Amino acid sequence: MPIKVIEGLPVRELLKKEDVYTIGASRAHTQDIRPLRMLILNLMPKKEETELHLLRLLGNTPLQIDVEFLYMSTHQSRNTPTSHLQKYYNSFDEIREQKFDGMIVTGAPVEKLEYEQVDYIDELKDIINWAQTHVYSRFFICWGAQFALSHYFDIGKQELPAKLFGIFEYSNIYPDHPLLRGFDDIYNVPQSRHTTVDLKALRNTPGLDILTEHPDFGPDITASKDRRDLFIFGHLEYERDTLKQEYERDVSDGQHIDLPHNYFPGDDSSLHPVFNWKSHGHILFNNWINETYQNTYYDLESMVKQKHRQ
Repeated sequence: MPIKVIEGLPVRELLKKEDVYTIGASRAHTQDIRPLRMLILNLMPKKEETELHLLRLLGNTPLQIDVEFLYMSTHQSRNTPTSHLQKYYNSFDEIREQKFDGMIVTGAPVEKLEYEQVDYIDELKDIINWAQTHVYSRFFICWGAQFALSHYFDIGKQELPAKLFGIFEYSNIYPDHPLLRGFDDIYNVPQSRHTTVDLKALRNTPGLDILTEHPDFGPDITASKDRRDLFIFGHLEYERDTLKQEYERDVSDGQHIDLPHNYFPGDDSSLHPVFNWKSHGHILFNNWINETYQNTYYDLESMVKQKHRQ
């Protein structure tokens, strides 16, 4: 089934060429089914690139998904035209009275800042508090996951001695968990971050299940006990060339950056990277969508309000 996006979204044409099915609102209204309502809080600077990554994964499902995008009104984007945000995105005020089946919160290139130094942090706190009563299932990625764990569970953030950058093998330590159906015992995941969370605090938090782990770098995928919050520190949504583009950007900016680990064949940056995490990206997103679909309320207006964790 297709995903419903706002009419004219530029990346829709790219998705069409890839046979990722999308429909506009007029056609979606003729479908006699209950679609899932998904909200994407896109904190990444290159909004259209992230839209494409996530919509490719959300579009690989038999369910119809209605997607809305959310931006931070308290932040001035330097990389995305205001006209794009005004046309294709919502402010929090525009959706705060609505309810959604699921919400994705992306990473953001602010991880070296203390949380209170991020200019939109108060608005972000409001949104993820609101999501506890207006969104059935939440999916937090990279910095978004670190902040959500801090806000919900008081798990601190720590700077790594060097950037964790490349493709790393993680172990599936909870193979019977519904969110890991179809996962291999060992899987690859792209990492691109300067920080981690307090791993001891993460492991000692009773409300969380650690699902996958690396022997040196700790957990990657973690879920709340009720399976309504999913946290991933890596980037299974990344495309083949995403780390290559990040590496070339940093090199051109004159930054000292090591080659991404286990990414270029023979560590030769002139060669085509091997795409060896794609299937697990689709598996994780499909599992999350399925868990949301199986457990969410048919009538979102009857969603039972939860007590905030804080």
